[in-house]
Amino acid sequence: MLVLSRKEGESVIIGDHISVTVLSIEPGGQVNIGISAPRDVLVLRSELQKAVSENQSAADTAPAPLVELLRSAVGAIAAPPTDAPSEKN
Repeated sequence: MLVLSRKEGESVIIGDHISVTVLSIEPGGQVNIGISAPRDVLVLRSELQKAVSENQSAADTAPAPLVELLRSAVGAIAAPPTDAPSEKN
């Protein structure tokens, strides 16, 4: 990890297209930063990225019986009844 000291108004450049600027430093120590990056670059807070990863992991490890129950429920909704009378004109 690279550790840098920056004063209010100073920036760090990452690659050719990303800039991180210290906008202000609050008395309690909170630092407000601005990030300038191309629209195709995803910028997330670390706690949000962690939550997304945990949710994806939980979804990937869903219990097999639950998955089968959901499949059969969706199949019952999607499939027409087998004993339904056919329409004739």
